Amino acid sequence: MYKLQIQTSFAAAHCLINYQGDCENLHGHNWKVEVAVTARELDSAGLGIDFKILKSETSSLLKTLDHKYLNELPPFLEKSPSSENIACYLYKQLSERLNNGNVTVESVTVWESDVACATYYE
Repeated sequence: MYKLQIQTSFAAAHCLINYQGDCENLHGHNWKVEVAVTARELDSAGLGIDFKILKSETSSLLKTLDHKYLNELPPFLEKSPSSENIACYLYKQLSERLNNGNVTVESVTVWESDVACATYYE
């Protein structure tokens, strides 16, 4: 097995639902996103997946979140846009786009600050 990872980022505003504290108020983050995939085999070029594809699919998905108020977006209308829920959403969306029998999304980690992150994996 091979494990490949990329890092990227997006900026957005949110407020946590059913939370008692400052984060229930509107605020924003510059989130860092780490995507890890595994590949069973390498292609004829020696790649599990072209980083260009991994970056492109992730970037395309993050554009739907970037510089938005997350609470108003369909994935978060009924659930709090916490780092945990954002990581889960990105994992499921990227799995639909990338999983193909050889490549499987392993995990997505969302950092809301330099010292705090949440990872989703199955």
